[in-house]
Amino acid sequence: MADPTITRQVLQVEHVKIETSKKFADVEAALERSVPQLDPAIGEALATGDEQRATELERGAPLFIFLKRNHGALLQAAKQPRKALQYDIGNPHTASKMTRHRLPAGLYAPLRVFLYENEKGGSTFEYDKPSSLFGQFDDEEVSEVARGLDAALERALQRAVA
Repeated sequence: MADPTITRQVLQVEHVKIETSKKFADVEAALERSVPQLDPAIGEALATGDEQRATELERGAPLFIFLKRNHGALLQAAKQPRKALQYDIGNPHTASKMTRHRLPAGLYAPLRVFLYENEKGGSTFEYDKPSSLFGQFDDEEVSEVARGLDAALERALQRAVA
């Protein structure tokens, strides 16, 4: 049996926090209006090698919600329910543009975004900046796509809190 090789690397990640006095339900609704649910047909088109069809199915949307988890409900076990949602947000076509160059970039695709009601009764988004996560792969083609994700994600979240 072969011996495994384990490598470790310390990364510097830029963490972003966006706070607003806007109510949680309003921010949640605004985000979900501006970032559509993922159409599974996009991934299916990519899986069959049809990038053109995937682009058509995107309909100009740079990001999609893959999954939404009610993290706040988990705190019910501690009798402390909170308004808190964890989103997986990204674009499978965009992810494929990175993983074709560096397959391990799939670790961060889709991106994770956390929305919660803060102590002041407003809302807070937190996430790790995509370019700081994907920068570890030291590949300019991956980094270029990641910088585009930085801008797309920030625009989407800023629209939700506006």
